[in-house]
Amino acid sequence: MRNILFGVCLAGVVVHVVSYIAMMSALNRRGIKTNFLLARILFFKYASQYKEATRKETGKTGILYPLCFGSILVALLAVLPAVFIFKP
Repeated sequence: MRNILFGVCLAGVVVHVVSYIAMMSALNRRGIKTNFLLARILFFKYASQYKEATRKETGKTGILYPLCFGSILVALLAVLPAVFIFKP
């Protein structure tokens, strides 16, 4: 059970990283400069810029925004029981 939860956590982290990179790429295509080296520090800034840009274009938030936040929440919710509940 513990390995399954760690697998879910790993999948969530991978989806989070890929969706965040895609979000930064979408910002670059829209003319908003992003810095890959400072991406971890400026996460919330880039996420809000992506949300604002997609809402301005389509009237709705882009799919990458909830995917990015949802996947990291899934990873967090999977790792907590794996670490604290299922101790060997």
